[in-house]
Amino acid sequence: MRRFGSRFLGGGIAAVLAMLLGGAVLLLWVLPDANSFNARVERIFVENDDLTNQAEIKLLEILAQSGTAFSDTLASYRVVIVVLLVFAAAMLLAALVFLVMLLNFNRRMAQIERVGIQVNSLLISREENTVYLNNLGFKLTGAAMETMSVLAEARMDDDVLSGSQIEAMISGRDSSDCDESAGATRIKRLRDTLGNQIVSELLVKNIARRGYMLAIDKDVIKVI
Repeated sequence: MRRFGSRFLGGGIAAVLAMLLGGAVLLLWVLPDANSFNARVERIFVENDDLTNQAEIKLLEILAQSGTAFSDTLASYRVVIVVLLVFAAAMLLAALVFLVMLLNFNRRMAQIERVGIQVNSLLISREENTVYLNNLGFKLTGAAMETMSVLAEARMDDDVLSGSQIEAMISGRDSSDCDESAGATRIKRLRDTLGNQIVSELLVKNIARRGYMLAIDKDVIKVI
């Protein structure tokens, strides 16, 4: 469905248009003209001008009135059918909207599967020394918290920091007096601390008094 999503959507739109067009053509072709009955009655009057019997004339008048009633009934039927076609078109369009939403959801899920984890919210609590990723809390050391805070502030300003700049912002010294490796070490410790907790939370679970297990569905595991 993800692979052929665009084609499927195009085919759905084409199918809706084809059904609407086919229904309109079938309606115009099947339903007779509203005045066809009156035309037949008028033709009888013209072809039988020798009618003098009062009963025969009365019968033709009744037929003419019936033709008028038939025309009104057929016109109301046309209105009802048009309304039904409008409702059908609305339902088909609603189905297309849900189809588009489903395709977008599948694409979103595919992106999440490729990325692995997507951060929708990041909350840094200095008081608790905790970082909340997508409402999941991860405890950090003081040094790791400082590194995370510096990186968050730089990201909000769309800045890219070198290792020496990170070390300078944390230590309060000038960046020229700081070593690049010191900042890289801070980044490595932050990755190790945060990465271990993310793996522990999302992949390797620790069940109290029992042991460890993978926090994934067993049906998705393949060993080759």
